[in-house]
Amino acid sequence: MSEYFGKEVPKLGFGLMRLPKKGLVTDIEQVKKMVDLFMEAGFTYFDTAYVYTGSEAATKKALVDRYPRESYTLATKLNAFMLAPTEKAAKKQFYTSLERTGAGYFDYYLLHALMENNYTKYDKFHLWDFVKEQKEKGLIKHIGFSFHAGPALLDQLLTEHPEVDFIQLQINYADWENPSVTSRANYEVARKHGKSITVMEPVKGGTLANPPKAVKELFKECHPDMSYASWAIRFVASLDGIITVLSGMSNLEQMEDNLSYMRSFKPLDEEEQKIIQKAQRIMGHSSTIPCTACHYCLEGCPKQIRIPDIFSAMNKQLGNGQAGEAANAYREATGEGHMASDCIACRQCERACPQHLPITDYLKQAAAMLEGR
Repeated sequence: MSEYFGKEVPKLGFGLMRLPKKGLVTDIEQVKKMVDLFMEAGFTYFDTAYVYTGSEAATKKALVDRYPRESYTLATKLNAFMLAPTEKAAKKQFYTSLERTGAGYFDYYLLHALMENNYTKYDKFHLWDFVKEQKEKGLIKHIGFSFHAGPALLDQLLTEHPEVDFIQLQINYADWENPSVTSRANYEVARKHGKSITVMEPVKGGTLANPPKAVKELFKECHPDMSYASWAIRFVASLDGIITVLSGMSNLEQMEDNLSYMRSFKPLDEEEQKIIQKAQRIMGHSSTIPCTACHYCLEGCPKQIRIPDIFSAMNKQLGNGQAGEAANAYREATGEGHMASDCIACRQCERACPQHLPITDYLKQAAAMLEGR
């Protein structure tokens, strides 16, 4: 449970994107049962969108018509590039969403799926000003946008629009260093601007519910009874600044699994963080340092630098986004002096390293990342 905008928000959000079907139509009765389980467990954040076929109408039937308005929070989105040929049509989506959901107002309202090939349309249609006006009228409580591009554009948008309350990002352990998703870089830009984050695709569209065999074996060895999806959702829920983690649940079984470990959420511990880092390396997208802490590098270091401990501190940020924990661990590793920046590049450590790591380069990276905070 976290507090954002003066209100407690449970860490799990119900993404109403992939709802169960009965034939070609939404299975409303099953959605009602899922909503009931979610609410009974103390969770309150629901996420839909104008372009999710049938989703806003299902939200009305399963949630809005059945629960007091103050008992839940609702997010929806305005999409300016899929079904909005004109400014008038784009703005009409907001009023249509109000009508479809019957919610009266939206707790969170997002400009939808901004990326390189469409973000200028939101400017052209004056939609940033439009959502601010709706917030001033009380029809929106918090404005934000969902984002599918790189850190440079994200930094530009957050600089141009400081009025944004939050941002929705695609973050999962597999895409943490994926160059086409840049989860870590985007996360760090958002935090640099002081923005809270809602997370989409924590299970990568279901892919991480069935990861590669080697990853499955890692997870099962540590927690035989935990689902693979639980690792993915707990990874992002453990990051700082997260409002809630959206899971697009499609049936009661998925709902029950998510509630089983998120009802009493516990952040990843030290051992679990290291297992996630191993999983990232297996899946091919990792910037973590594959140090095995054999300590061969320590003997003969003229500056007595605690290299494995420094690398462990770095991996907290590189692999898991734990910047505060990384800083604390670095202070502990260098409490007696012997900083990463003390390295004289003699490369004695590299000659001793059985992993053949470019230790000198990593120490330069550590000094840049962790010193001077």
